[in-house]
Amino acid sequence: MFKAGFVNIVGNPNVGKSSLMNQLVGERISIATFKAQTTRHRIMGIVNNEDCQIVFSDTPGVLKPNYKMQEYMLAFSESALADADILLYVTDVVEDPEKNMSFLEKVRKMTIPVLLLINKIDLVDQKVLDGIVEHWHKLLPDAEILPISASNKFGIDILLKRIKELLPENPAFFDKDQLTDKPARFFVSEIIREKILLYYDKEIPYSVEVRIDEFKELAKIIHIHAVIYVERDSQKGIVIGHKGVALKKVGTASRMALERFFGKKVFLELLVKVDEDWRSSQHELDLFGYNPK
Repeated sequence: MFKAGFVNIVGNPNVGKSSLMNQLVGERISIATFKAQTTRHRIMGIVNNEDCQIVFSDTPGVLKPNYKMQEYMLAFSESALADADILLYVTDVVEDPEKNMSFLEKVRKMTIPVLLLINKIDLVDQKVLDGIVEHWHKLLPDAEILPISASNKFGIDILLKRIKELLPENPAFFDKDQLTDKPARFFVSEIIREKILLYYDKEIPYSVEVRIDEFKELAKIIHIHAVIYVERDSQKGIVIGHKGVALKKVGTASRMALERFFGKKVFLELLVKVDEDWRSSQHELDLFGYNPK
């Protein structure tokens, strides 16, 4: 008897979905930083065992869209409700449980197994946690509630065991050696964007997108040319920094992370360009891979 299924991860921004995804898959598939709205796409991570295949999907945090890019981000999250065999709804001990009730109502109506994961339980004592569990039980009475701490790996083994129990009987959907549905170029852009998220403040990270213009893999080295897009000339100056120091810092950190990811030397060239309308332009968003259709 072989089991296989799609286990989709949804929830509000900054509750630890990407950290959980990385723990479940065992690889750094999703960006995980302290900033909200980090994940912008739906990203699959595939776990293969002798008796099962689990296809996890990380999704952007649920939010009310202010521009077209966020409309697509919400579409990625809502698509995860449509094709899941098991849904992981992630919250934490500090967020308002009744945030984005319209999305929560859609979760409440689902007929598949829903595992409600209360993350970051290391931040509160047992009495506070009991109150949070009770409140969530009223909001999602049919969900199975599991307290976890993704950063400390607490509860992850129990969660995986429960997921395996709930998986439907199916043949494998992907090759046993496949780790994700995304190409190498996607992870290059995500790693560079992660470093931008870490090294710049205020609006810069949210006004930035990265496109890979060249990815040439040779026997001992990978040559990569990436373009960092910003919305204004002032942002371009900030990203580059005085005498190029800031961009060099991002480039060095990105190159080191890419070498760890691919296991070989990387030559990385970064360029910064201004595109005032990329977050609202249908054409540009299609080029960046945001259209979920």
